[in-house]
This record gives sequence, structure tokens and C-alpha cells, in this order.
Amino acid sequence: MTLADAVAKAQQRAPAQQAADAALRAAEANTQVAAQLPNPSLSYEAENVMGSGRYAGFGGGERTLSLSVPLELGGKREARRKVASAEREAAVLTVAATRADVTQRATEAFIAAVGAAHRAEVARSGYDLAAKAAHAAGERVRAGKASPIEEQRADVVQINAQVKLDKAERALGVAHAILARITGSSLPLSLAASWFESSDLMPVIPAAAQSPFVAAAQAQVLAANARVDAARRDRIPDLTLTAGTRRYGDSPDRAAVVGISIPLPLFNPGAAALGKSRADYERALAERDAVAEEANDDLLRAETEVADAAALARAATGPALAASQEAARIARIGYAEGKFPQLELIDAERSLAETREVAVDALSALHLARARLARLRGSTTPIYKD
Repeated sequence: MTLADAVAKAQQRAPAQQAADAALRAAEANTQVAAQLPNPSLSYEAENVMGSGRYAGFGGGERTLSLSVPLELGGKREARRKVASAEREAAVLTVAATRADVTQRATEAFIAAVGAAHRAEVARSGYDLAAKAAHAAGERVRAGKASPIEEQRADVVQINAQVKLDKAERALGVAHAILARITGSSLPLSLAASWFESSDLMPVIPAAAQSPFVAAAQAQVLAANARVDAARRDRIPDLTLTAGTRRYGDSPDRAAVVGISIPLPLFNPGAAALGKSRADYERALAERDAVAEEANDDLLRAETEVADAAALARAATGPALAASQEAARIARIGYAEGKFPQLELIDAERSLAETREVAVDALSALHLARARLARLRGSTTPIYKD
């Protein structure tokens, strides 16, 4: 599994992404609903029926068939369309922001799994070296070239190395389980990440003119403003026109029926709804400003973190690691030939293991910092191309 595979699978099955996609479909459907005209009403009335005398039954009654058509005034339909269009645009930007979140989450889980694999490899190498050192110490003791203390000391180092290896393998299992759950893959996982050990590989991080999270917040402001206009127009009463025909009893006489009605805004003039929409607009403005400030601060910190992590990774994987490897190699040869004491070998091996762990941690921190920067810039694609 490559990073691109992990990101693609996570985007397909992430609940947050599915929710955002569903919200977009609902917003698109709402644009169609908002453009529709109100339905007319067809009514049939029978008067002066089921009484007594000439009004017994239905024969002497008056029957009226009419059609009522509501007429929206004040541009309500166009206001609804603007609200629906603004909400759809907000949903589109929310989908993009959510996809950036999912991409970062999958990337971080992948980096954690790869880093855990490297730490387990370092721990396994340390255990193998400790086992070999313990065996060599035992041979030297049995040959009378060293005291039993050396063997005991080597056994302690091997036990500690075993504990460290077990811990690293458990951490690797947890990291793989999390990545498998995010991507919907089955265990065991086989990961391909040739870029992990490189601190100079340039990632794919697009430069965004505006944070997708700020853009989504701005879209919410526009939608809230459209709802204020719609609430203002809703206060204008609508008319209902009625036209029909009336038949009088059993006679062939007929007459037209026309009417007009208008609601009286006595109990609900719409002021409360307008006040609510204005408050929602002010809240959206404040939330947009807060998101913009946070996004600017986060972007500045992320860029600094990437620069710092890159410098640390280059230092940890450069001369320091090469020097530790060479020192450990010399110490192993010298100890095997009886030229170096055991403590120097142990110290050299411990220094090498610590340097390798620092290198893995530095590389992990660099890749994670790049993933955070990519999210803030709205990237929805993997930061590395395998």
C-alpha cells in the first residue's frame, strides 16, 4: 500500500466525507426546490345540502368548483433561489475542506505506521546486536578472558533490548490497526514508502490563495446574508387568487366565482424571523473572522515547523548517524579482538540505537509537519508520489 492508496481509500469510506457529500447532494436538490412555484389548490364545495324540505339530499344544493393560485410578492422566489445557491456553494467548499481533513488524517496514520515499522526495525537490530554481544561475553568468560560480570552485564542489556523490541512491535501493531481501519484494509499491511528516509525530497504541497476553511466560512456568511434578505421579503403578504364556477340546484344556471385573499400579519408579522436571521448573519461574520485568524496563525506555525523539522532531519540523518555507525562498527571489532572493554561496546551500541531512533523521530516529525501544512493549504492529494 502506497500513501496514494491509503488516501484514496480513506476518502472513499470516511464518514465525515460521506456526510459532506450527502450535504452537498441535499443542497443541490434544494436549489431545484427553491426555484419551483407554489402549487395551486383545487376545491369543491356543496352548500345548502343534507337539510330539510327542498334542501333534503343534494339535489337543491349549490355546488362550486374553484381553483386557487397563490401569488408570491416581493421577490420571494428569487430570494429563495439565492439562499439555495449560496448554501450549495458553502456545501461545495465544505466538501473540499473535509476532503483535506481526511487526507491529512490518512497521511498521518500512514506516516505513523511507517515510522513504527522503522522503530521496530531499530529495536530488532538492537536486540540482535545485544544477543550477539551476550553470546560473545559468554564465550569470553568461559575462555577465562573476562570476568562473569561482563556476561551478567551483557544479559541485562539483552533483556532491556527485548523489552524495547516488544514495545516497538506492539506500537507497530497499533499503528497498522489504525491505518487498516481508516482505509478499510485487512491486516497484515505491507507499506511502500521510499520517501520516508529522505529529508530533501520535495513534497507536493500546493500554494493556496485562501485557506479552504476560511473560504467555507466566508460562504456561510454569504448564505446567512441571503437568508436575511429572504426573511425581509417574507414579511410581505402574498395574494391568493380564486376563480371557479357555481351551479344552482337542479337548474342549468351557472355563475362564475372569483375571489382574492391576503393574510393579515397580526400575530406573526415576521419580525422575529428577521431578527433571528440577522443574528445568524452576525454569528457567521464572527466565526469567519475567528477562522481566518486561526488559519493565518496555524499556517505561519506550520511553515516554521516544516523548516525546523527539515533542519533537524537533515542533521539527524547526516554526519551524526554516519559517525555513530562507524563508532559502533569499530567497537564491535575491537571488543571481539579483546582490544576494547565491554563498556565501550555497550556505550557505542546504545549511542547508535539512540541516534537511529532520533533520526526516525525527526523524519516522522518532518513528514507530519508537511502533512499539516498541506491540509492548511487545502491539499486533497498525497504529499508524496511513489
